[in-house]
Amino acid sequence: MSTPPHPAGALRHAESAVPAVPADRLDAGAPRGAPEAERLHEQFERVWGNPRGWRALTIVNHTTIGRRFIVTGVGFFLVGGLLAMLMRSQLAMPLHDFMDAEAYNQAFTMHGTVMMFLFAVPILEGLAVYLIPKMIGARDLVFPRLSALGYWCYLFGGLILLSSLFLGIAPSSGWFMYPPLSSEYTPGRNNDFWLLGITFVEISAVAAGVELVVSILRTRAAGMALHQMPLFAWYMLVTALMIVIGFPPLILGSILLELERAAGFAFFDTARGGDPILWQHLFWLFGHPEVYIIFLPAAGIVSTVLPVFARRPILGYRWVVLAAVATGFISFGLWVHHMFATGIPHLSLAFFSAASMAVAIPTAVQFFIWIATLWTGRPRFSLPMLWLFGFVVTFVLGGLTGVMLALVPFDWQVHDTHFVVAHLHYVLIGGMVFPLIAGLYYWLPHFSGRMPSERLGRWGFWLSFAGFHLTFLVMHWTGLLGMPRRVYTYDPGLGWHLPNLLSSIGGFISAAGFAMVILDVWLHFRRGPKAPPNPWESDGLEWAMPLPPPSYNFASLPRVSSRNPLWDEPRLLHGIRAGEHGLPSVAHGRRETMGTDAVSGEPREVIHLPGNSWLPLWVALSLAVMFVSLLAKFYWVALAGALLAFAFTLHWSWVNGAHPLAVPQGETSPGEPPLHSRTFDSPGRWGMGGTLLADASLYLSLVFGWFYLWTVGPGWNPPQRSPLDGTLLALDGALLTAAALWFGRVLRRLRRGDGRGLALQLGGIALLGLAQLALLLWLLIEPPLAPRRNAHDAVLAVMLGFLAFHGLLATVATALQAWRARIGYVSPATPYELPVLAPLWHFNLATFWIGYASLILFPASFGSLR
Repeated sequence: MSTPPHPAGALRHAESAVPAVPADRLDAGAPRGAPEAERLHEQFERVWGNPRGWRALTIVNHTTIGRRFIVTGVGFFLVGGLLAMLMRSQLAMPLHDFMDAEAYNQAFTMHGTVMMFLFAVPILEGLAVYLIPKMIGARDLVFPRLSALGYWCYLFGGLILLSSLFLGIAPSSGWFMYPPLSSEYTPGRNNDFWLLGITFVEISAVAAGVELVVSILRTRAAGMALHQMPLFAWYMLVTALMIVIGFPPLILGSILLELERAAGFAFFDTARGGDPILWQHLFWLFGHPEVYIIFLPAAGIVSTVLPVFARRPILGYRWVVLAAVATGFISFGLWVHHMFATGIPHLSLAFFSAASMAVAIPTAVQFFIWIATLWTGRPRFSLPMLWLFGFVVTFVLGGLTGVMLALVPFDWQVHDTHFVVAHLHYVLIGGMVFPLIAGLYYWLPHFSGRMPSERLGRWGFWLSFAGFHLTFLVMHWTGLLGMPRRVYTYDPGLGWHLPNLLSSIGGFISAAGFAMVILDVWLHFRRGPKAPPNPWESDGLEWAMPLPPPSYNFASLPRVSSRNPLWDEPRLLHGIRAGEHGLPSVAHGRRETMGTDAVSGEPREVIHLPGNSWLPLWVALSLAVMFVSLLAKFYWVALAGALLAFAFTLHWSWVNGAHPLAVPQGETSPGEPPLHSRTFDSPGRWGMGGTLLADASLYLSLVFGWFYLWTVGPGWNPPQRSPLDGTLLALDGALLTAAALWFGRVLRRLRRGDGRGLALQLGGIALLGLAQLALLLWLLIEPPLAPRRNAHDAVLAVMLGFLAFHGLLATVATALQAWRARIGYVSPATPYELPVLAPLWHFNLATFWIGYASLILFPASFGSLR
C-alpha cells in the first residue's frame, strides 16, 4: 500500500506537523498488534461484546442492527424482484394467461409496496445506522434500544404484509391505495394488510429518523463542527428530518382509512361529507418527499465514494450541503405534482409545475460538483466507480423525463401510462440502487474484512445496466403509444407487443445481473482476499478501526480538526487504538460515548448508553399482537397487546436516567464532562423534540384535512351547531395550561438547585393532568357524535382522541417521575428526565389550543365562507 495521499485543496497543517506514516506501520489491522491495544480490546469487549445464541436477540449495538436492516432489506428486494419478473412474464405477450387479473393486481400492488416501503428506505436507514457512528467518531447511536425496536417493528410489519401473499389475500388496490377502490366498500381484508402492515413499518422508519437526527447532531467526535462533518452525515441528517416530517401524513392517512374500513368512519366518502382526494393529498405529502428521501442518501454515497477514487477532497463542500438542504426543503412543495389530472385549480397547477422544475437546480449543482471533482482529480476507475457511472447516466435520463412530466399538458397526456412507470424506475433504481451497490462494494471490506471481486462485480454491473435500460428505456415508448398502467393484458395489433417483449427480456437480463451481484457478495464473505488497512486510502474515520470493526468501534474517541482526518492526520489510526484519545477506559462498566455541542462539536457530557435488552423485542412483539389482532378483528386481544406494549415501555423508561441499571457505578473521571443524566440538556431532550416534531407533522396533517374538507370537500355538510361544548373545552384547556405552567415552574426551581417537595409537586401536576384528561374524555363521549354518518364528526372524534392520548402520556409520565423523585432517581443532581418531559407538556398545550381554534373558533367565525 502507498502512503495515504495529501490531496490538493486539503488542510495542510498536518503535513508539516505530522510526517506521513506508511499504512503498513499504522497497526490498522486487528487490535492484537500491540500489548496495549490487546489489553484495551479485551476490556472493551467485556462491556461491549455481543452475546451469542438465542441471547443475540437482545443485541442493541448499532453495527449488528445496521447489518440486520441491510440483510432483511436485501431479502425483501428479492421478493419484490420476483414479483416484477412475474408481471413482466404476463406482459411479454398479448392475451397471455400466465396470471389472471386479480393475481396481477396483487403482484403489482405488492411489488410497489415492497420496493418502496420494505426495501428502499429501510436498507438506506440500515446503512446509515451502521455507518454514521463510525463516520462521526462515536461508539454507538445515542438511543441503541430505539434502533433495536425499529428493526423488530420493520421485520414484523414486513412479515405481516408478506403473509397476505401466502394466504392469497394480498392487497390489490395499487401500492398507493387510492379510495374508493381501497375503501370500506372493497370486501375482504386484503387492503387491511397494507394499511396495518405499512403503519407498523412506518413506526420503524420514524424511530430511525429520530435516532439519526439526534446522533448526528449530538455525538460527533470532539472538534467536529458542522462545517467539518462528513457529507454522508449531512445527507442523512437532511433525510432523517424529512422522514420525521414526511412519514406522519401517510401514517395518519392509513389510520383514517383503516378507521373507515373497520369502524365505518367517514373520511373519504363523498356521500357522507368526505373526499377521496384528501387521501391523495395525505399520501403524496409523504410520497413525493419519499423520492428524495431515497435519492439523498444515495447522493451522499456518491459524495463520499467519488472523492476517494478521484484522490482529492470534493470541490464546493458548502455548495453540496446547501444543495442537499435545498432539495429536502423544495421536495415538500411538490406533492401535487402527482395530482395534475385530478382537476385542481389552474393557479395551483402553475405553482406546482414551477416547483417541480425548480428542484432540478440543486440536483444539477451536485452533479456539476461531482464532475468537477473528477475533472480536477486523478481518478481510479475501480468497481465502485463503475456503478457510480451507471448512476450518473441513468439518473440524468430520469431527471430529464421528470422535467417533462412537470409540464402540465404533457403530464395530462402520459399520466397513468407506462411512461410514468419508466420515469419512476429511472429515478428510483438509477438514483438509489446503483449508488447503493457502489457503496456496498466500497464498504464491503468494512463489513467483512475482505476485498470484493472485480471480475464478478463487473459482469453484474454490465448485465444490470444493459438489462435495466432495455427494460425501461423501451417502456417510455410503450407509454407514448398509450399503454395504461395496471392492465394485466392487452389485445394484439395495438403496437404494444414488441416493446413489451423487449422490456420483459431486459427485465430478466437485469435480474440476472442483480443475482450475480448477490452471488458475488456471498462468495466474497466466504473466499474474498483479506483486506489491508484502509484499502481504498480513504479519508473517513470509519476506516480508522480494525476490519471488520469491533463492537465498540473506537478504543478511544478522537479529536478531529479536518474534513479529511485520515488524509491530514494519519497518526489517528495508531493513537485511537493505543488509547491516546477520549474515554479510553471501561473500568466503570458503562457503555460510553461523548456528547458534543450540536454546532461546534465541543464535548458537553459523557453519554452512558444502555446495554443489551429484551425490552425492544417484547415491545415489538406486543405491537405485532395488536396489529395481527386488528387484522383478525379480535379487538379485545388487540387492546391487550396495546396495554402490554405500554407496560413494557413504562418499564423501559423506568430503567433509565440515574437508575442503577443505567449507571452501573460512579461518576466520570477527573477532567471529563459530567454524565448526561446529570445535565439539563441531554440527548434525551433532543430525542423528545424529534419525536414531537413527527407528532406535530401528523397533527397538522389532521388539521389540514379538517380545513380541506371544510373548504373543498364536495359533500361537506357540517351541523348548524357544534356538538362540542365550547365552554367545557375552554375549561379543559385552562386545566392543561395550569398543569404545563406548574411543570415549568418546578423545572425552573430545579435548575436553581431547589428540589424541595419535588415528588409532591410532580404528583400534584399528575393529578391536575388526570382531571384535564377526564374532562376531555367526557367531551369525547358525552356529545352525540356521529362519526359513521358524517366526516365532520369523524375528524372531530380523531382530533379529540389525539389530544386525549397525548394527555394520558404526559400524565402517566409525570406520575412516574413523581415516584422516581420520591426514591431519589430524580433530583437537582440528577435532573435528566424532567427536561425531557417538559416539551411534551408544551406540545400538548400548543396542540390543544390549535385544536380549540380549529374546532370551535373557526366554525363560529367563518363557517359560512362556503
